[in-house]
Amino acid sequence: MTGGGGFLGGAIVRRLLAKGFQVRSFSRGSYPELQKLGVEGMSGDLADSKATKAACEGCEIVFHVAAKAGIWGTFQEYYSANVEGTMNILAACDFNGIRKLVFTSSPSVVFDGKDLEGVDESAGYPRSYKAAYPETKAVAERAVLSQNGESLATVALRPHLIWGPGDTHLVPGIIKRGKRGGLKRIGSENKLVDFTYIDDAAEAHLLAAERLEIGSPVAGRAFFISQGEPLPLWDFIDQGIKKDKLIAEYHRALTER
Repeated sequence: MTGGGGFLGGAIVRRLLAKGFQVRSFSRGSYPELQKLGVEGMSGDLADSKATKAACEGCEIVFHVAAKAGIWGTFQEYYSANVEGTMNILAACDFNGIRKLVFTSSPSVVFDGKDLEGVDESAGYPRSYKAAYPETKAVAERAVLSQNGESLATVALRPHLIWGPGDTHLVPGIIKRGKRGGLKRIGSENKLVDFTYIDDAAEAHLLAAERLEIGSPVAGRAFFISQGEPLPLWDFIDQGIKKDKLIAEYHRALTER
């Protein structure tokens, strides 16, 4: 597992442990909380090919979740983490004879600057990108899928706007900016947006791993991951700002339905 100390990576790790798997987490930092759960921790940089080969030694499957996200940083920083890092993981799988790779991608790899309503996985990659993150993730995704073959089965998952308990970015950031008056609504449209609850995003990775085999129907393919229930964006934001209980309330709604 790359990025096991992150929001999504940690959720996947806990599910794997609950199912009795032995887990090794490869991250830039140290996460004692994971080690207390029985996770073997290894520190290193994705851009270090020797470190990635060592991290994958003895593993049966790799979940490549780690990436540089956001909008801050140079293109080279994104390229190093997202492209070179992914190429190193692919090389590490080959070096160690690993036959299954689940790659965490992003819906932004097909974003062409226009609304994407009702699109499916047949949507192609745009000719150009407005930011380094989607561009480098697209390069990485295409590399992962191109390496699917007789010795390695690969699949790419595209969860959108992951949130839930443990989220330190999406909803907390919205609430914080809203309280400071930092959110400005432009235009009158209330666009539908597909959010992904953390439990569902993590479960999607385990389901993909279960079904991923050499020559299986999921091998070599990319899949959008969402709740299948798009929400009006400003309704979602307003609810979070006004109540500060969005996560708990939505979680209860999911478990009760």
